[in-house]
Amino acid sequence: MGLQVWEKLYSDVAKALKPSPIRELMKYTKKPGMISLAGGNPDPRIFPVEEFQEASAIIGERGRDVLQYGTTGGYEPLKEFISEWMAPRMGRKVSSDELLVTTGSQQVMDLLAAVLLNPGDAVIVEEPTYPGATHVLRNRRASFITVPCDKDGMRVDLLEEKLERARAGGKEVKLIYSIVNFQNPSGSTLTAARRKELLEVASRHGIPILEDDPYGHLRFDGEHEPTLFSMDAEGIVLYACSFSKILAPGTRVAWVVGPEEVIRKMIMVKQGSDLCTSTVSQALVYEYCRRGHMDEFLPKIIDHYRKKRDAMEAAFRKHLPQDASYETPQGGFFYWLTLPGMDSRALFDKAIDEGVAFVVGDAFFPNGGGAENVRACFTFAGADELDEAARRLSRAIQKMKD
Repeated sequence: MGLQVWEKLYSDVAKALKPSPIRELMKYTKKPGMISLAGGNPDPRIFPVEEFQEASAIIGERGRDVLQYGTTGGYEPLKEFISEWMAPRMGRKVSSDELLVTTGSQQVMDLLAAVLLNPGDAVIVEEPTYPGATHVLRNRRASFITVPCDKDGMRVDLLEEKLERARAGGKEVKLIYSIVNFQNPSGSTLTAARRKELLEVASRHGIPILEDDPYGHLRFDGEHEPTLFSMDAEGIVLYACSFSKILAPGTRVAWVVGPEEVIRKMIMVKQGSDLCTSTVSQALVYEYCRRGHMDEFLPKIIDHYRKKRDAMEAAFRKHLPQDASYETPQGGFFYWLTLPGMDSRALFDKAIDEGVAFVVGDAFFPNGGGAENVRACFTFAGADELDEAARRLSRAIQKMKD
């Protein structure tokens, strides 16, 4: 009786809810002996536990402040640090009113969606793209216009036509969402030329861009590309980043930089959501950074993850069939495999039987696709496990062919 009452009361959003496809797969990674290439998790073996414990001294020094409610915009000492630290990537030091600290970068998308989107509004996303973002957007009842990616990121040359077709069909396009560096899941990086073209197209059509950059600091090869934010002369770019991949995801501290008026609107939405991001977490992250640990830690994790990337590629070359294709990511967390003729969902079942987990490709295609694709994360598994993981995946592929 009670359940029937609830079912009658659910909103249209609640009725349409679907679980996160990646989170649903996580239960399989807990099986004994399983090697997980699934979740995009940092390696806990290199978490800076001692340094973070040292930073907790701020509780004793400023406990009466940091244990209190904080301002919605964020802990000011942390915001000042971020502004100074990120100035070379931003092209300038941003003001406090241009910067909002959030509870993870996922919240950036939710707050921005609340500010921009009405039901039915369209968002431009890469194909493939991060399903956590599309999950948020679906909850806001957005529709998706997808633009394919290749090794150089979004095919910006296809964007203009897609925008014109959408508007001809009566669609209101409100946002372009791009993971510009070491994209999740494809591993691709948007080239400088495409960044320039993307800004030009967005400007012509009056559409803002959310530049999502959780992996941008983790470059293994080559030189950093300029941020879209630093190239933007019109104030149409919001830039989001996080401490999850470069420090630890348990902190749940991220930030977004954008025009003051947009940030102010996002703050008002956040006030009705969680009041403020944990002041304790922000203070701990600030003290960790103030002591210089972030600058010491980054080179270590870049080297650590570079070695893991190379180990996964060596394992793929050794074990995977010749028709399996992939590009070597210049940084980040992921390899994106194309396995011609394979159904990755059917392959997943075989792989679980063999003791290896990955994420199926269709999880990253909001409008359908990706059946022949697999996302493999190289950061979480031990370096000694990556060769065995590729061996097990190869066995599963062979069973699919038999």
